[in-house]
Amino acid sequence: MPEMRKWTPLIAVCLGTFMLLVDVTIVTVALPDMAVDLSTSFSALQWVLDIYTLTLAALLLGMGSISDLHGRRRLYIGGLAVFALASLGSGLARNTDMLIAARGLQGIGGAAMYATTIALLSSSYQGRDRGIAFGVWGAVSGAAAAAGPILGGLLTESLSWRWIFFVNLPVSAAAIVLSRRALTADRPAAGRGLDLRGLVTFTLGAAATTYGLIRAAASGWADGGTVGVLAVGLAAFAVFALAERRARSPLLDLSLFRRPAFSGVLVAALLLNAAAFAYLPYSSLWLQTVLRLSPIQAGLEGAAPLALAGFVVSLLIGRFLHSSNPRWIIGGGMTLVGAGALLQATLTPHSSGLALLPGLIVAGAGVGLATPTLVSSAMSAVPQHSGGMAAGAVNTARQLGFTFGIAVLGSAFAARVTHVLGAGGTRVDTAPAISGGQAQAALAHVPAAQRGTFDHLVHAASASGLNAALLIAAALGLAGAAIAILTMRRLVSVAPGPHTGPAAAGDPAHRA
Repeated sequence: MPEMRKWTPLIAVCLGTFMLLVDVTIVTVALPDMAVDLSTSFSALQWVLDIYTLTLAALLLGMGSISDLHGRRRLYIGGLAVFALASLGSGLARNTDMLIAARGLQGIGGAAMYATTIALLSSSYQGRDRGIAFGVWGAVSGAAAAAGPILGGLLTESLSWRWIFFVNLPVSAAAIVLSRRALTADRPAAGRGLDLRGLVTFTLGAAATTYGLIRAAASGWADGGTVGVLAVGLAAFAVFALAERRARSPLLDLSLFRRPAFSGVLVAALLLNAAAFAYLPYSSLWLQTVLRLSPIQAGLEGAAPLALAGFVVSLLIGRFLHSSNPRWIIGGGMTLVGAGALLQATLTPHSSGLALLPGLIVAGAGVGLATPTLVSSAMSAVPQHSGGMAAGAVNTARQLGFTFGIAVLGSAFAARVTHVLGAGGTRVDTAPAISGGQAQAALAHVPAAQRGTFDHLVHAASASGLNAALLIAAALGLAGAAIAILTMRRLVSVAPGPHTGPAAAGDPAHRA
């Protein structure tokens, strides 16, 4: 019993971590049901995915500062409560706007939770127990995003898509109870303030840039509105950089980017999530609306191999991470992620869901290698007092990578579907319906004598669109591998330490 109580803080933190990261991708297999139930568009479907990860990523750095001011345990529990209420709102949503708003609120709660997890574990464990705790946390983090479609499929088919949100309520309640009992209250740090200008400009930059990428899928890259929104995003990031140089307590110390290893880890983190997870919504659409698999089958064939491979590899290599150079672990993992996407990008109009299996296993192994190492590598690349900031930055990069990946891969997917349909002599105005998960509805409006030809063309267009998205994912993964190997030459992995602010930092003796 004492041994079990010792791991209660780990259980409380992992419950919250798993839940918030699962919700990044759990909606992917529910998209077709949502499209029918809410009569939504492809663009709106992207926002159901993107608004959560965008809010999560944009607020992570700010939430880290808030936790310093008001206490990490308090913020974690508050985040759980907000997340639960937002999940209830998502499940009860009657239209797309309500669902998007509730998902945005979920992201706020998730950011409060995610920004405090590393610090809570670091303060709860010492020595070997801390290494075990971070190994388990890393495995949970690596598997959660890929497990989302599996759980989403089970809940959507067994109950309804609304239960992918309702299930968070009992999990949140259990995590709150455990957290109140097991997590030690911490004292707020003195002498720090909230960088409000940095928070506002960073959020604006991330939101405008993502919206511009999504708009490009529907209106084209040359559209004036698309160009204008992207320009606003880039301008906001420029103002953010200026604000951070003058801030007394910046969200992100820009001088850290002078360290090649730190910059390399951030880029690798961003590209990892873009390359490994951003194509899952589009493969799910292909599996369900074109191949007509059930949500459970789509989750099992389209995500389970990746999730299982990632979890197993993370657990197997955990004991070796402390003494290994993360340059090769992250670089090797990213190479496998890219190779896995490339293996999947061979679909034809006659392919079945099993065609994805080898590539998903290879990509999952890459996720299992790279994910547990990213945070500790970022922290060991900077001075000890900046460890918390580094951890927040790498988690932010990961979530922004998924958000940007969804938008970029979605643009490629939709553009290719439109091209193939047009080349096949079909009206291209049916492309948004097919890209938005309504292929069967489009097929129902075709005269019976032409349905066989049209169905084959839909198979061809969807397979070609998914291939295009997967090829981009492969390029992103391989680019991340090259960047990691070139920039992290002298970096040595270090276990998190106990006194590093909002997250644990590495030993400065091992900085690059």
